[in-house]
Amino acid sequence: MRRTIIITGIVVVIVVVGLIIFNNVISRQHEVSQFTMAKKGLFEIAISNAGELFAENSFDIMGPEIQQSQPQRGGGGRGGGHSRMRVTSFKIQDLIPEGTLVKKGDYVAQLDRTDYANTLQDQLDNLTTLQANLDMKVLDTAVTLTNLRDEIKNQIYVVEEAKIILAESRYEPPATIRQAEIRLNKAERALEQLRKSYDLRYAQSLTDIRKTQQDLVNGQELVRTLQEFLAQFTITAPSDGIIIYKQEWNGTKRKTGSTVNPFDRVIATLPDLSSMLSKIYVSEIEINKVKNGQKVVVTVDALPGKSFAGTVTSVANVGEVLPNSDAKMFEVLISIDNTGNSLRPAMTTWNRIITKSIDDAIFIPTECVYTGADSIPYVYKRNKTRQIVILGDMNERDIVVKEGLEPGTPIYIIPPENSSNFRLTGEHLIAEIRQDQ
Repeated sequence: MRRTIIITGIVVVIVVVGLIIFNNVISRQHEVSQFTMAKKGLFEIAISNAGELFAENSFDIMGPEIQQSQPQRGGGGRGGGHSRMRVTSFKIQDLIPEGTLVKKGDYVAQLDRTDYANTLQDQLDNLTTLQANLDMKVLDTAVTLTNLRDEIKNQIYVVEEAKIILAESRYEPPATIRQAEIRLNKAERALEQLRKSYDLRYAQSLTDIRKTQQDLVNGQELVRTLQEFLAQFTITAPSDGIIIYKQEWNGTKRKTGSTVNPFDRVIATLPDLSSMLSKIYVSEIEINKVKNGQKVVVTVDALPGKSFAGTVTSVANVGEVLPNSDAKMFEVLISIDNTGNSLRPAMTTWNRIITKSIDDAIFIPTECVYTGADSIPYVYKRNKTRQIVILGDMNERDIVVKEGLEPGTPIYIIPPENSSNFRLTGEHLIAEIRQDQ
């Protein structure tokens, strides 16, 4: 029984001592949380706002382009010119996922080749026909001209024979001589007609062959153009980057199955990740504080704990009313330094524009400053005094103290319980404060 009482007493003593220590710790923590100290150092005034990333430069990934050309001279017929290269829309058959990182020359998309592949096959068949036509014309011309040359040779023999007969008839009666002369004249005129006929047929055949050759050349050119054109249906990346789909007029993005207009051939874009901009909007109240060249600290929601240095590069001269806002907002562009390709378009940013910097400033939290009915600012110091202060610039957390406090001075964050008993100090600063007011 006695042993139980002793143990109980020891436990009670330990509990009491523990409570005393706990209360002392809590009291000290509470006392510490009541105070802060005046700091000295770089004081920055900033405007902060959310924004969105986009690439300063980008490359368009384009669909095929139809090269419109005039038909070559003499290019009539099925193979003439590029009349069969009609302008039409293209359907996206396959497209790699948005956000894919690609290297120059990597596969990006495949367009539907069906229509133009059928046209190419038709032209290949037509090319075979044109070649056969040319071969046939050359053969027919060769046969026809050979026959005409044979007729001319035969007629030359007839002329020679008529000349011999005329020569042998010089001792014959005049009537016989005249008949021989007429026979020779007819033979020579027939020879002349055959030669003219040959020249005309030769010129006609040459023209027909050249026309057929030109049809063949035009057909070959069309086939080559179609083949080169169809090669463009396999889309590759023009440079390194990240795939961003082209946005349609209705706000949707192009995807597999989308139709590409020949007058708007952009399928996707490749932003240059080495040069990124953050776009923010600043209210008309603060826009006059923002200037080109000001330094900016940029953080990205997707990369917690990491910040980037930036510079204001553009400030809009004309404001605009954004959705869900009545105030005029001005667009501000911020160039981000040394991104290291870690940033992506459309990432949300938080941008802190440094509008003013003060070196070696003494500053305290704004909640430490109080004013009375006379609008004279003061702070409560730990030494039980109420110190009048002359204030300067302020930012979102702190305010500069021009006079009245030294660096490291402990001051109250919240008013002390017995603040009415604190002695007022710094009355000599009141006149200067009144003058500034």
